[in-house]
Amino acid sequence: MTWMDRLALFGPLDCAALACIFILWFAIGWMTENSNTKRPSMSQLMAAHRREWMVQMITRQPRIFDAHILGTLRQSTAFFASTSVIALGGTLALLGNSEQMATVVEDLSLTDLPTVVWELKMLLPLFFLANGFLKFVWSNRLFGYCSVLMAAVPNDVHDPRAPQMAAKAAELNITAARSFNRGLRSLYFALASLPWLIGPIPLILAAIITVIIVGRREFRSESRRILLES
Repeated sequence: MTWMDRLALFGPLDCAALACIFILWFAIGWMTENSNTKRPSMSQLMAAHRREWMVQMITRQPRIFDAHILGTLRQSTAFFASTSVIALGGTLALLGNSEQMATVVEDLSLTDLPTVVWELKMLLPLFFLANGFLKFVWSNRLFGYCSVLMAAVPNDVHDPRAPQMAAKAAELNITAARSFNRGLRSLYFALASLPWLIGPIPLILAAIITVIIVGRREFRSESRRILLES
């Protein structure tokens, strides 16, 4: 069976569902990272607080508190990176045992399709998991760069280099947090891509529900309301 024969096993609705989940994934990411000032997302509100954190760090002596916070952030990225690797390993193991997986999925979807169809469908969560892992690793690395810059900020509050270097550390911190958030969204959509095994309609519904959940947490959550209170 050639690749064209394998792709022919997927109908137009499968292609539409696949396009839907990718469009929604890009859309919610763009809305979160490029929201306007009148309706900022949680990520943008926290970016302002990260800048303020670096400003306050200049005058804080000693800076053990700041180092502890950054260490906690790095631990979070390491945890999710490890989780992504474990999930990747489980997905690859499932692909290696695709015949038993096909039997279970056929009972759920009430369809009889070649095993290669289920294998190709599992590539979608595999993609999101791999992307999440790369984002978490890069976020961990960026938080490491940020820690170096924070350590390089002069202890003398009157040193003219202190605000400039603190501002650079803040931007690195924000970039690391952005990569971390992208990794989390990839994990969300990795879970949302699993219903494709049942059919394209469940995939579309899962993608829509995931966008609603992520959008609510970024734009309508209780934590966001607390940050916006004057």
